[in-house]
Amino acid sequence: MIRLPVKRLAADERGSTLLEFAFVAPILTLLLVGGFDIAHALYMRGVLQGIVQKVARDGTLEASGTTSAGDALDARVRDQVRFLYAGVNTQNLTFSRRFYRTFSQAAAAQEEHYTDTNANGTCDNNEPYQDDNNNSTWDRDGGDAGQGGAKDKTLYTVSLTYPRLTPLAGFIGVGPTATVRASTVLANQPYNDQGSYGAPTARNCP
Repeated sequence: MIRLPVKRLAADERGSTLLEFAFVAPILTLLLVGGFDIAHALYMRGVLQGIVQKVARDGTLEASGTTSAGDALDARVRDQVRFLYAGVNTQNLTFSRRFYRTFSQAAAAQEEHYTDTNANGTCDNNEPYQDDNNNSTWDRDGGDAGQGGAKDKTLYTVSLTYPRLTPLAGFIGVGPTATVRASTVLANQPYNDQGSYGAPTARNCP
């Protein structure tokens, strides 16, 4: 008399789907959140890349080498980001301009040769280095700061930090904010003769 209800209960599969879904739902939710976050980051980077390329083309004009012109171009990036990314704090935008003499140098971005006497992976503690661009500082990427001059190749980089699409992102082991970067390399217009660095100078790191 007692065994019959137990056997019926063991064979009864009603509600099993709901129980299985209760186990699967949290994992499925986290996967969806991760997918949305990745897709949103790709969207943010794609649009930012388009903005950077357009503004960088304007940055190759003759007058763009001045500080005021560079600030004006950066302001245009801020305006377009503010228009496309509602709610994003444009104060979290950072800008970088590095120029090279050739496209191959810009692509390689090789550090200036130095002697790493203390084997810490950077040039310091009065270590000797070869100052290829004669700017009196060791450059890890071999470039020089600024827009450059005629015919120089300028690497323009913009970084944007923004809050993630959903607060649940913390459950998948990532922080509350994400950072996307966009960059492009363009040649300044040949409005004058291109400058040259001359012979490299041997210096010592600070």
